[in-house]
Amino acid sequence: MSGHWRESRPADMAWRAARGLSRDQRAAEQDQAAGGRERRTVILPDGGRAVASVYLRVPPKTRRIYAYLRWSERGSTVERYVGEVGEASRADNLSLAWSTIQKRQLLVAGSEPLANSRSSKRGESWASSPAVRAVMRGNKSRDTRPEKALRSAVHALGLRYRVGMRPLPEIRRTADLVFTRAKVAVFLDGCYWHGCPEHYRPSKQNKEFWEKKIGGNRARDAETDRLLREAGWETVRVWEHEDPLESAAKIARVVRDRSA
Repeated sequence: MSGHWRESRPADMAWRAARGLSRDQRAAEQDQAAGGRERRTVILPDGGRAVASVYLRVPPKTRRIYAYLRWSERGSTVERYVGEVGEASRADNLSLAWSTIQKRQLLVAGSEPLANSRSSKRGESWASSPAVRAVMRGNKSRDTRPEKALRSAVHALGLRYRVGMRPLPEIRRTADLVFTRAKVAVFLDGCYWHGCPEHYRPSKQNKEFWEKKIGGNRARDAETDRLLREAGWETVRVWEHEDPLESAAKIARVVRDRSA
């Protein structure tokens, strides 16, 4: 997602909904951006379901567009921050936001475990119910917009790479971009699941579970970096909210330095 400095406030066409749209038209706009109505389904803590939408907002006196995921739960609106978007059109910004939501699996009870479900009481996985598994399967996404943007930016700099492979076949760690000759592995990390210091917000529900989960992911990332370093590789980690052009430039410097 975008993060570079902007000279002016975004144009209305980049974030405002068209005037006069009916409820059905607004729903169709969200369906198209998400890739279908079923990909907007939220599994609620009580096992129920809701249909979420993306809301784009430009706060007063700012020059950035922020995306939020919204749905209704027990008569109240629930809102969760998704990230910053920076495309030229509202349609593209909605698509970018939905891509991020699906990659981070935010549609599973608002990315929180089902505290009231039977599986949670038994100590099993919070994603063990058939309904939750179905949503998670639908939201597993490859070739997301942030991934494509980063690949395109790196390719434009004249670099060639492998996509989605294990730098070390014997270790189950898959990198997003791999430069085999230079021995550089690039990981595009999601802000929620990898604990982005800028955007990660601890869950209020089942706090202990999520602290352990995110902490475990961070520890695994550190272990991955160590194992690759010991094998003669260098890792580059990019947050999904970072500007792809800036990230590509950083990657290019590392690859070219190691290839010199």
